[in-house]
Amino acid sequence: MMLERDVERRLKRGIDRLGGLCLKWVSPGKAGVPDRIVILRGPTIWFVELKTERGKLTLLQAAMQKNLRALGCNVITLYGPADVDRFVASLDIL
Repeated sequence: MMLERDVERRLKRGIDRLGGLCLKWVSPGKAGVPDRIVILRGPTIWFVELKTERGKLTLLQAAMQKNLRALGCNVITLYGPADVDRFVASLDIL
């Protein structure tokens, strides 16, 4: 099984290949924010939480995702490398 940091690297490499940005989101004092902000032309912006295949969202992460969606944001949780590959492939057609 791939570690979460390796899943994160895979996403970054895939987004880099598309010419986008895959920024690490660190928000001191605000727990539960997604791991990455993906920015592509368009502008297309995604908030991405990364997990291993067996990972689970915390209650804070789920609440943050709900809040971001309520604001009209694109939010996704990716579980492992296969999810990352499918997500990147779906963005390649935009």
